[in-house]
Amino acid sequence: MALEILPDPAELRRGRRERALAQMAANDIDILVLGRQANVRYVTGAPQLWVAGTRPFGPICEVIRSTGEIHLNSTWDEGIPDEIGHDHLYGLAWNPMTLIDVLKKLPGAESFRRVGTDSLTPTFAQLLPMAFPNAEIVDAEPALRAARRIKTVDEIAVLRGALGVAERALDAARAELAAGVTEQTLTGAMLEAMAAGGVTTPATQDGAWITPKDHSWRRGAIDGRVAEGDLVAFSAGALADGYVGEVGRTWPVGDVAGADALYRRSEALWDKLIAACRPGAAATALLDAYETAGEPLPATPVAHGLGLGFDPPVISADLPATCGDEKLEPGMVLAVTGYVWEPGVGAVFSRDAILIGDDGAEVLTSSPTYGAVSATA
Repeated sequence: MALEILPDPAELRRGRRERALAQMAANDIDILVLGRQANVRYVTGAPQLWVAGTRPFGPICEVIRSTGEIHLNSTWDEGIPDEIGHDHLYGLAWNPMTLIDVLKKLPGAESFRRVGTDSLTPTFAQLLPMAFPNAEIVDAEPALRAARRIKTVDEIAVLRGALGVAERALDAARAELAAGVTEQTLTGAMLEAMAAGGVTTPATQDGAWITPKDHSWRRGAIDGRVAEGDLVAFSAGALADGYVGEVGRTWPVGDVAGADALYRRSEALWDKLIAACRPGAAATALLDAYETAGEPLPATPVAHGLGLGFDPPVISADLPATCGDEKLEPGMVLAVTGYVWEPGVGAVFSRDAILIGDDGAEVLTSSPTYGAVSATA
């Protein structure tokens, strides 16, 4: 585990920044004023400390389109890329007027016509016009989402690393699976393996759970104890180098009556989900895959974007209008979820990372499934 705080690699920073600047140009945004951590890291490449949890909007980072200059809120320069000079850093402040004074002094502040923010509070909605008196304040989040939804080659390489951490953690937890073990013990084994790999921030709360036999999704206990005949689901999510990697699998404990048929249904559904992951397809094709396979939609999204923290799209039956507007594009990376359930048996849950390529889908995860293993046993 590295002890020194380092910025993201130069090529990774450059590729992301170019996409952000291109979207600024396409949306006629003169300056970005960013507060969301994923957006800040996307354009700066600087990991930031002490920012866990949610917080109100504040001007953490500014990007000037005409020059490409970046100004960043930071009280130290460890982990700050060389292209962001020390004179472009400004310190923390409790008084918002102190931050407004910083913005007033940015080059071109009085001449900017369109200022984009990725979020806003009532306070800063009133204060930002003081820093940019001739500008219109606009929502820049759609532009940033457009930039982030398509991954560069370097981003995909980092995502592969995060997925590798998640898959090794899943393997470690599965090695502990046996009758009598608790869900918490399995989750603990998963988190221990992640920490051993240098990742101490899991991306998901529950690492393992006994799939329910009496309801398609609801769990019956907070910390159940595994018994013979259970189907146990594992969901490993790792936040490594800023990027989230997720993988999910389900394994039986002993002989589970009806499991083989359930795994065959899962494989049939998976084939249809993969077929739906093609460039130009509507996001609703992933929802349609469930209907075609004769399986009800799960309680969770069928797919969501992987990237720096949360990336679009979210493909869920609860968002019909949003899904109807979404198109799959080359360079998108999705965490695609398969879920089939049978009363009295349990569920088979799977989750894999899928890269939408020019010619179709590429599965980035490689963890074996029980169905594939049992078929060759």
